[in-house]
Amino acid sequence: MGRMVRRRHWALGLLALLCGPGSVPVHATEGGASLYLPGLRGPGAGIVPPPGFYFNNDFLAYSGELSGGRRIQIGGAVLADVEVEIRADFLTATWVTPFDIVGGRLAIGASLPLGVPRVSAGVLIEAPRLRRTFAFSQRDASFVVGDPVMTGLVGWDAGKFHWSVGASVSIPAGGYEEGELSNLAFNRWIGDVFAAATWLDLELGLDISGAVGFEFNGENSDTDYDSGNAFHADISISKNLTKEFSVGLLAGYYDQISSDRGEGNRIGPFKGRAAAVGATAGCNFTVAGTPVSARVRVLREVEVDKRPQGTIGLFTVAFPLGGQTHSAPAQPQPIRVRS
Repeated sequence: MGRMVRRRHWALGLLALLCGPGSVPVHATEGGASLYLPGLRGPGAGIVPPPGFYFNNDFLAYSGELSGGRRIQIGGAVLADVEVEIRADFLTATWVTPFDIVGGRLAIGASLPLGVPRVSAGVLIEAPRLRRTFAFSQRDASFVVGDPVMTGLVGWDAGKFHWSVGASVSIPAGGYEEGELSNLAFNRWIGDVFAAATWLDLELGLDISGAVGFEFNGENSDTDYDSGNAFHADISISKNLTKEFSVGLLAGYYDQISSDRGEGNRIGPFKGRAAAVGATAGCNFTVAGTPVSARVRVLREVEVDKRPQGTIGLFTVAFPLGGQTHSAPAQPQPIRVRS
């Protein structure tokens, strides 16, 4: 029983740590692109795992559309009747350090997105930078590398309660091409500060988690489009049906609180908003002596304003590098580091 409890605690912490803000960019602001993905911070959101090195792979499948003649600006072009499909991988490496920060565990991570966004528009209204004014049926799909994302956070434990605070930064160093509809990179600096908490009862197999954050957006220097800032929140409830298998419900909310602006903005004071609800299932198992955690999330955007509306599918696999990791104590003892 104790071994199962430790493995459950490690698996929740690993998935929560590696699936936080900054892992998977999707929709709002310029081109409907944001660092936040609704529902991503699910079960175990507030748990930071034991010291060690970890790796995970997130595969994202997204399909959405902006219909009814509504406009959006992508890559400097103003479009209408837009359909978006994304198939992308997000590779993340994380180091949970042995350093004590005010009684908590410090973690540092780096993520790199790559994949194939497919964008089609029924109407191209204007694209002055491309010397085009009006056209029908524009399509673009290509393999691209997105902007790298760095994340740092600190996590604490107190019995069944776990919490963490942190920040992510998206660095405009990806393969962005002005005028292309298919871009995974934002080509702007983005900062995100967040806090998460989890109440975990291992005897009941019950997890209640939530997270809130604030996203700061910079200007795209190629398009002169300055995206607004936004608030976001997530909540989840999950239950273990067996020692290895759990199911749960998810919800996420994103609200852009300041308008888009800039000399290159030709669609006005754009403010995006989205709410999504869905379900999740997780499984823990061992491969060649290494504990592995897998989780599936599926969410439907149900309340959307000024951005595509669609369905989010995410499959995550995470494991420690170097095999078995030690379990985290319920109340970790501080590790004193001399300067």
